[in-house]
Amino acid sequence: MDALSAQPAWALALAGVGLMVAATASARLARWLYAAFLRPGKPLRRRYGEWAVVTGATDGIGRALAFRFAGAGMSLVLVGRSPDKLAAVSGEIRGKHPRAEVRTFVLDFAAEGLASKVAALGDSIRGLDVGVLVNSAGMSYPYARYFHEVDEELMRNLIRLNVEALTRVTHAVLPGMVERKRGAIVNIGSGASSILPSYPLYSVYAATKAYVDQFSRCLYVEYKNKGIDVQCQVPLYAATKMASIKKASFFAPSPETYARAAVRYIGYEPRCTPYWPHAVLWFLISAFPEPIVDRLLLNMSVGIRKRGMAKDARKKTQ
Repeated sequence: MDALSAQPAWALALAGVGLMVAATASARLARWLYAAFLRPGKPLRRRYGEWAVVTGATDGIGRALAFRFAGAGMSLVLVGRSPDKLAAVSGEIRGKHPRAEVRTFVLDFAAEGLASKVAALGDSIRGLDVGVLVNSAGMSYPYARYFHEVDEELMRNLIRLNVEALTRVTHAVLPGMVERKRGAIVNIGSGASSILPSYPLYSVYAATKAYVDQFSRCLYVEYKNKGIDVQCQVPLYAATKMASIKKASFFAPSPETYARAAVRYIGYEPRCTPYWPHAVLWFLISAFPEPIVDRLLLNMSVGIRKRGMAKDARKKTQ
């Protein structure tokens, strides 16, 4: 006690602040470790309902999540633009999970008349006990480009798929969840808007995903007391067609690896990064000054743009 009383007040205050910061950091680390490795996933069918609606269900993360839901005993409504791909995926799911009921709905989110088509989707699921909605359909740039190089078609499709389609599908499915007083909505966002301080040369894509993040957060607050859990998942890179990554790696997982982590997070935090190496990258990125990260990202995107333009030039000469 004498040693403490001999210390100046400022030193004791500083030590107290340091202790509080350390305790807060330790608690956050403990919560993350529990969520990433120990926390059980929720029983989706029993907690939310029998059916899962998945957009973008023929490729990538959407497809992998559909298989996970079928494995959890849920029935499926797969939404995609290609009838052949939908038939193939539904056949594969039935082959692996014979007891799963699978329905398909053809919907091209980039086509005109989106409002009426989504309304038809809403009509097709009326009466079903839809417990989970996954908005996985989306698109990015073919390759990096400055904003003034983004043409009208690409800009329109980015906004239509990443913003309008997600909003309209959610609006079509949500009333049934409100009526049943339960449900889960999972919107696939992107680390481009939630983890990285900027995503230069992908400006419109990053901005649409920022919309998804904030839209999800607001719905989470609006509907939490109605029994509906709304979540935005923000992965970094995954080995998908949209990311133009063909081979999976530790930091760019396969869709199946990502989906295995993703289903365990459904119904918990309003924003999450389910694949734990991505969460580690988020921490490391946040430790660097933003101007440095901005410069690194700009240099990376400029290199991608250069390679993409060279590939386009080769195609034109063939």
